[in-house]
Order: sequence, then structure tokens, then C-alpha cells
Amino acid sequence: MFSRRTDWKLTPNPFTQAQQEMHAAGREVLDLTISNPTRASFDYDRQAVLHALSNPAALDYDPQPKGLLSARQGVAEYYRHRGKVNPESIVLTTSTSEGYTFVFRLLCNPEDEVLVPKPSYPLFEFLADLQDVKLVSYPLLYDHGWQIDFPSLEKAQTTRTRAIVLVHPNNPTGSFVSDKERSQLNALCRQHNLAIIVDEVFLDYAHDGSLPASFASNSDVLTFTLSGISKISALPQMKLAWIAASGPADRLHPALSRLEIIADTYLSMNAPVQLAASTLIDQRHSVQPQLLDRVRANLAELDRQLAQQGACERLAVEGGWYAILRVPATQSDEDLAIDILRNASVLVHPGHFYDFPRDGYLVLSLITQPAQFHEGINRLLKLLAT
Repeated sequence: MFSRRTDWKLTPNPFTQAQQEMHAAGREVLDLTISNPTRASFDYDRQAVLHALSNPAALDYDPQPKGLLSARQGVAEYYRHRGKVNPESIVLTTSTSEGYTFVFRLLCNPEDEVLVPKPSYPLFEFLADLQDVKLVSYPLLYDHGWQIDFPSLEKAQTTRTRAIVLVHPNNPTGSFVSDKERSQLNALCRQHNLAIIVDEVFLDYAHDGSLPASFASNSDVLTFTLSGISKISALPQMKLAWIAASGPADRLHPALSRLEIIADTYLSMNAPVQLAASTLIDQRHSVQPQLLDRVRANLAELDRQLAQQGACERLAVEGGWYAILRVPATQSDEDLAIDILRNASVLVHPGHFYDFPRDGYLVLSLITQPAQFHEGINRLLKLLAT
């Protein structure tokens, strides 16, 4: 009765079962995996956000496949300090997941291949399954920082490869694509007639306060830059994201024409959020400093506690909301995370959730409330020491 593309293993894995057991037993757990900023005690301009959603124009139905021009202009303004982006090259979506869906549909026939980084966010597998696309991974290598393994990336490319996915900065490694890597990627894509798909949802969260370059104005090859206010303005519930397309005119124009038809087929964007887009995007000015202060404070606390022991170390991180601990690989990461949950009442993510190539890695959220983060790290390191 059901399609092969949804033939997933639906039974809870042992890690999820352990969480359910803790909840059923009423055990209090310190959650060091928090990714929802609306539940992490940040201050929002409630009046501005709610007022923007009450625009009377929302009572009129004006279907625009790429999204209302005013909303796309708000997105273009966001990129103003990183290079010019034409509002006509922007397609609004309800999420970056939907953005991936549109681009996969644009570029790939069934069983065509897309190259994705490893480690990275586990969502790609589900998106690829639903679009009948095959994922082929290429490794990120760690040596005092993360780099793309270009020999492996080139080896992974086949006649069915259609695009290379980048996450800039990567989730969870927090590594940006360097200028040198960008040049190499453009050269590789020109050589093999490939597109670039770039997820930039954490672009604004460079820990050193810098303004990393965006791919949204990359004109060397056909490029689709995905982002949205889920992370930019810490408003995931508003469901406003976009695809910013760029590249040579002979590729860009037909790509946008086809994307517009895909978007017109779904018309998934709602009027109130589109009309509020500029206000919602502007919320980044007040919430991003709060998030970066939290991230830096928790990272400093993590380093302070790590300096008092010798069993674990933190990997270098440049941006984003996460940190990676390298820990003794005495058991699988999943078994270790379960032990930490049951014996220390602390929730962390095992590295294998993000396709780390071997055991010995835990992933922590840096937007956890400071007191909870302090106590959670203390319990975690005490348990690992034993």
C-alpha cells in the first residue's frame, strides 16, 4: 500500500526509548540538545512581531508564486552588506526543507545523485528519500579545524551527480567554507556541470563577530542559497525561508522560470507572514546579540570545565549554535549517550546522529540556559571521568 520512499524504520531507537523511559519515570533531565530558541529564554519584541502579523492586507488573496515583492525586497535587504541580491532571483518557501525540495525537484531525475557533507545534519536523508534522490557523502576532515576533503569529493562525483550541498557554517561542526574552498568548488562544478546548494541558516553566528561571505551572490556557477528566519531571527514558528538563486545568466534565467512553476504549483506561503517579512527579518538585530552572548558564554564555561580534566577535548568551532566533544571511545556513541542520560540525567546527542565516521563524539547545544549548561557539563564530565 505504501511507497518505497517512505519505507523507514519507524520503531524508536534505543536512545529515544531511553528518553521516553526517563520521561515516564518523572526524572528531571538537563537538556543540552536545545535547538528551539523560543524555549531558551531570549527576549523578543513581542509588540513588533504580533503587530506585524495583523496587517489588514492579509484579508486579500494575492497569489505570487515567488512570494510578495515586498517580502522578497526584505530578504534582498538582509543581504545588502554581503553583496547585491536581486529580489527577482529570490523564491520564498515555508522552510529550508521546502527549499531543498524545490531545488532537488528542479535539478534531479529519480535516482540522480547529490553530494552532501559528512558529518552534517541528518535531515538530508529524509528529504532525499521523499524526492527519490540518492545521497552520496563526501568527508569533512578535522585537523585543528575542518576542511573539505577535495580528493574524496571529486572521487564521489559520477555521471549522475547533479549538485554539491554545502552547509555554511556546517551543523554541527560550526565550520565555514573558506575562500580557497569556494574557488575550488566553483572550478569543480564548472568542470562537471554541477550546481551548488548552500544552507546558510547559521551564517550570522560567527563566534568572532565577523561577517562571513554569503554564496547568495556567487555568479561563477548555478547556485541556490537557502536561509530563513528560523535561525536568522530565532523565529522558527513563523515559517519564512527562501532560495536565493545566482549564477551565469544562461543557467540562472531558466532555473528561475522552472522554480517559479514549482512554487506556483504549491503556493505554500501565507499572506500574514509575507506581509510581516521585513519586520520579522529585522528582529535579528535584537535577538542575534543575545544568542551570540549565550553561545560565547557557554563555550567559555565549557572550556573552563574541560581545562580541569584530561579525558575529553572540544573541537574547534567557528560559528553556529553547537559544540563537539571528543571523548574516549570505550563504547558506541549511542550507548554512551544513553549511559549519560540514565546515570547523570543529562541529554546530549551522540555523534553518529550526524554521521561522524567513528565513535568518540558528543554534540552539545550552546544556546542552553547558562545555569543548566554549567550543571549539565559538570555532571557529564564527572561521569566521563569514571
